[in-house]
Amino acid sequence: MFVDQVAIIAQAGDGGDGCSSFRREKYVPLGGPDGGDGGRGGDVVLEADPNLTTLIDLRYQKTYRAEHGNPGRGKQMTGKSGKTLLIRLPLGTLVKDKDSGELLVDLSEAHQQYIVAKGGNGGHGNLHFQSSTQRAPRKLEPGWPGGCRNLFLELKLLADVGIMGFPNAGKSTLISKISNARPKIADYPFTTLVPNLGVVRLEEGESFVAADIPGLIEGAHTGKGLGHQFLKHIERTRLLLHLIDFSDLDQDAILSRYHKLQMELKRFSPELSQKPQILVATKADDPQSQQNILDLQAAMKELNPSFFLISSMTGEGIQPLLWKIKEGLSREEKTT
Repeated sequence: MFVDQVAIIAQAGDGGDGCSSFRREKYVPLGGPDGGDGGRGGDVVLEADPNLTTLIDLRYQKTYRAEHGNPGRGKQMTGKSGKTLLIRLPLGTLVKDKDSGELLVDLSEAHQQYIVAKGGNGGHGNLHFQSSTQRAPRKLEPGWPGGCRNLFLELKLLADVGIMGFPNAGKSTLISKISNARPKIADYPFTTLVPNLGVVRLEEGESFVAADIPGLIEGAHTGKGLGHQFLKHIERTRLLLHLIDFSDLDQDAILSRYHKLQMELKRFSPELSQKPQILVATKADDPQSQQNILDLQAAMKELNPSFFLISSMTGEGIQPLLWKIKEGLSREEKTT
């Protein structure tokens, strides 16, 4: 199951209490106070794990508590500190304070760590309260409470290229042909129920990550269909592939799909709609697609000069498309 939003409570450990004790040894009269300090409470630490792709592991447990520090002991012995609680999250997780909405950290780098709740300090033992006027203090200090935070975790997948389009545009078939992703593929709408990530290898040392986003429909930005909840997953991409099924008998419908999807992007996020795009006509092996290309190629190139015709079934046009993607990503790297 793909889970990309979850709320949890992070509770750091409390510090241990200080100790009130006195030195008791033979031949050492009036040994004085020797109570040790309490141990520090454990922190709650978040870490970005590149091997995770969903927040499902956090869905069923709402509260995460680090270990408390142990109390101090006699002979000036400090209590054992509580263990740090490490919570592993997928790359691309946004960590927000649930109460204020403040963004605390964006876990965008592999193995990046962030202390989200700090453990409490241990209390002082009576050794610290000895003075010239107080030679045998019995006072001790309790441990300090650990920090607690209500968190809202939101996953936004990290991918270089986002593959988008209306249902049955051929997104899943394309990503299965060019990468190591193995999505579910069928000839009915909404086959793709979750985003699929795939690594595309061009040549030695050359690769990029592509994300196949579930099919959008008109009104997706308002919550219609399945793709609306996944639009945020292409906000981080550097390049978009807009796939359109050209096997439709109605040429007006093909042009209409292009404009409708562009409008959905703009309504969801104006910044997203401004990302560089490559327009891709799919199912080139279909005779109707070939006729539509002849009739609509000029109009499509006017809408987007980066226009390609491909067939994921036969492989036609895929390699030139991949090199165009590489060129587009290289251009983006130079401008950022």
